[in-house]
Parts: sequence; C-alpha cells; structure tokens
Amino acid sequence: MQRTIQAPPDRVFAVLADGWTYSDWVVGTVHIRDVDQTWPQVGSHLHHKAGPWPLSLHDKSTVLDMEPGRRLRLNAGLWPLGEAVVDIHLEPAGPGATRVTIHEDFERGPLLAVRNKLNDLILHRRNIESLRRLADIAERSHARQFDEP
Repeated sequence: MQRTIQAPPDRVFAVLADGWTYSDWVVGTVHIRDVDQTWPQVGSHLHHKAGPWPLSLHDKSTVLDMEPGRRLRLNAGLWPLGEAVVDIHLEPAGPGATRVTIHEDFERGPLLAVRNKLNDLILHRRNIESLRRLADIAERSHARQFDEP
C-alpha cells in the first residue's frame, strides 16, 4: 500500500517518531498507554490499547528496525489474536513530498492460521485509512511550519 504525502520525509518520520500520535493515525489503536523514552530506537516499545471497550486488548509494539527519515519496522502485538510485522518505508517523491509504503503481515498467532483474502482485504482497507490519517497529520504539521513567522 502506497500514498504520496505532501510533506518531506523528515516531517513524515517526525510523526512516526512521536509514539503518542499512533492512536491518531493507526486504525484500530484506541489509546496509547505509554511510550518508551527511547522510541523509535530498535528494541523500544509503544504500549497500546486496541479495539472497542469492553473487548479492548492491551499489548505493545516493538521497533525491529529504524532508519531516521527512511524506514520504521515494527512488531505489532495484539495477543491473544497474534502479532504482525509492519514495515513503513519513506522515499522522497519530488520537492516537499514523500512516498510512503506500508506493508503489514501476520507473523504469529491465530490470525496467521486464518489468513485469507478477506483478511488481506481488511488489512488493505485499514492501511489505506491509516496512510490517509498519517498524511493529514504530516501535511498539517508541515503547513504550520511554513505559516509561522
């Protein structure tokens, strides 16, 4: 899944590097409970709550790989349902724009066993909306940066 965001890669990465914004743009994440001070360094954690009350699940996402301004790879937990690996790549796409590619795949747990085209469609739709929300935040932040005297 790809989207071009009208903000430079460092601005988009600044949103990714702010763990407290994840519930604003990651579909399904309803609350950020805590963010390690070292986020988004490899091995750091973002503690989240996902899903509607009273069925919401508490888990964490762990940074697997990170290149500032270019890539963030996470292990996203949602036990007892399982875990997914989410890989986000940023590439310059012209002056002041970034092509963001997100790839998400189940790695462990029951969701891996029931993976099918319906699940792929759900992940696809979820990632379209997540990228739209990420774009809204990054573009709004980028515009404010140039509006300030």
